[in-house]
Amino acid sequence: MDRTAWIAVILCVIGLVAWEWWVAKQTPRPRPPTSAQLSPTPTPLAGTSPSAVPLTASSPPSAATGTPAPEAIPAFAEKIETLRNDDVELRLTNRGGGIREAVLLNHIGQGGDRLVINSKDQSPIGAMVEQPNSPKFDEFTLIREADGSLRCERAAENVTIRKKFFFPPGKEKKDNFLAEMDVDLVNAGAQPYSNPGYFVALGAAVPIHPKDYSYYTRLVWCVDGKAKGVDVGWFGGGGGVFGIGQHAPQPFYQQDLANADWAAVSDQFFTTLIAPLTAKGNGVWGRRFDISPEQKTYGLAGALRMPAFQLPPGQTYSAKFEIWAGPKIYHRLARLDHNEAEIMDFGVFKIVSQFLLNFLNWLHGFIGSYGWSILALTAIIKIVLWPLQDKANRSMRRMSLLNPKIQELREKYKDDPTRMNQEVMRLYKDYGINPVGGCLPMMIQIPIFFGLFKMLGQAVELRNAHFFWVHDLSQPDTVATLPLLGYSIPINIIPLCMAATQIWLMAMTPKTGDATQRRVMMFTPLIFLFICYNFAAALALYYTTQNLFSIVQFYYNKRQPLPTLEKRVPAGKRK
Repeated sequence: MDRTAWIAVILCVIGLVAWEWWVAKQTPRPRPPTSAQLSPTPTPLAGTSPSAVPLTASSPPSAATGTPAPEAIPAFAEKIETLRNDDVELRLTNRGGGIREAVLLNHIGQGGDRLVINSKDQSPIGAMVEQPNSPKFDEFTLIREADGSLRCERAAENVTIRKKFFFPPGKEKKDNFLAEMDVDLVNAGAQPYSNPGYFVALGAAVPIHPKDYSYYTRLVWCVDGKAKGVDVGWFGGGGGVFGIGQHAPQPFYQQDLANADWAAVSDQFFTTLIAPLTAKGNGVWGRRFDISPEQKTYGLAGALRMPAFQLPPGQTYSAKFEIWAGPKIYHRLARLDHNEAEIMDFGVFKIVSQFLLNFLNWLHGFIGSYGWSILALTAIIKIVLWPLQDKANRSMRRMSLLNPKIQELREKYKDDPTRMNQEVMRLYKDYGINPVGGCLPMMIQIPIFFGLFKMLGQAVELRNAHFFWVHDLSQPDTVATLPLLGYSIPINIIPLCMAATQIWLMAMTPKTGDATQRRVMMFTPLIFLFICYNFAAALALYYTTQNLFSIVQFYYNKRQPLPTLEKRVPAGKRK
């Protein structure tokens, strides 16, 4: 390879290391939990009784590592009451006074049943515990109010806890997936009550599909409008890249925060997000649990920590929380007041992803099919970039005409690479050719490609969207499986079409550069096929359609007159 190729390789390695460093920096290291954090107890005020009643009881961790102890079987029968609107049914339980399950009435899960967020085996959403690592949920009384809301109440000695769940009235800024939990804690005793801080359970998130990527299942929090998080793969440890991001397996995650706007557990398309309205959160907690260890499938439970408070006799502590339990619909989350749309995790090219998602939904409003809307979006992008691509194609054709002269210089100065590169650059300058002119449209398409990748990977609108043989544009378009050496190899049609069109496109592209570079470029379609083979069908559909439009444009350019090579006259020699 020549010097340019080596520089490109080195820059790619540097870029990879920089990316891993950035990802590691975005995931803050949890501070090692103290013994007080592992087993907290209420701290009474000076001069008060040490037997102040906690919000709920906790059982001790089963080991010094903080491994969760199994919850004892409750001594009371579980009771369920429901809150329901057109989009969601919230099933509240007397076990901890929270939401056991949120049933999404218009979304289908695996097996054709309605999709359910959270599980009866995990902490109820909105349950308040002193230590989520070892919770014990007490019995609440469920009372349906005249206005349709549900009240959960528990009295213990001199402290009474009341929680009210309801759907907020008004539709101008609210949403059917949004519920509110109002908490009142009344000190009816004669002594002050002090609470060292408590956790509000976020429930749990599990993969939507058996082979989902681990980075979709995440614990996320937002501080000052910026979201950060850890995915379920973090708990298993990792060596990182060149030691960057290396850490040992962890039983749970616990992180102190300053003024958290919200915290959430999230899978690829759905989330449970809790935003405190009366005080900011000051910490998050998360734990991985097994679903299928053989297939390395795990879920993630989380909780948001709230600040300590002190309550004199006869006074009431009040707190309000908004709970979003539903799909990650960007334009609806963006209407909320606490940067909830940051749960989408669009990454570096967030602006591109947001624009493309809004534009795709706008096209869908006219066309009515997300498959055809993706084709229309691709066509519009190609039309906008047509003049730039046209200029790049002309530049590559001129480069191909110059290629024989470049080969002569390579042969002439093959023993002096420095002189060879100087002469090649002088040749480019003499004929007024920009050697990277053909790469400029590709550079512009990089943010579009990655923006689409991040957007299509989380666009719940594409889930279960049909297009010809594709039953779900958010998943690979597998039409059959091929048994091979004990494995089932999926047959995905659109990625194969993508690779074929890319090979076709490369065969039409004028040959530039040396033979080594051309041989390396021949493997590009196979690399893209390997990377994109199991990605969402929508992404492969976009890239295949873009290749077809590029082929049409190359045919158009080939019909144009062949460019001529003319040396530029230096300014000092012009008459």
